Amino acid sequence: MRTLSLDLRERIVAACDGRQSTQKEVAQRFGVSDRRVRKLLQQRRSIDLSYRHPYSGRKAKIVPEYRAGLLALVAAQPGLTLAQIKEKLAMTSTMPAVRQALVSLGLT
Repeated sequence: MRTLSLDLRERIVAACDGRQSTQKEVAQRFGVSDRRVRKLLQQRRSIDLSYRHPYSGRKAKIVPEYRAGLLALVAAQPGLTLAQIKEKLAMTSTMPAVRQALVSLGLT
């Protein structure tokens, strides 16, 4: 799904507010889906029409407390596998997430 410019979002909402067209007609006129129009109207009611990308998606499970534990554990026992690290810290995240956290900390 491509990101719509703020100008286009505002024009879509304004067209719906004019009540001269249905949501389906507005969607066809601007080349977006019916669902996108409904979502923009809902988004405007709850917050605003600006971009939501920083807030969307899955949130990281490896919080700063885990990062401190990762640094300490790897410093003390550098030969541990990802599975062993995950087990020792009682982490609920996936192994690729553990690896990514290590990489972000500059560790291998």
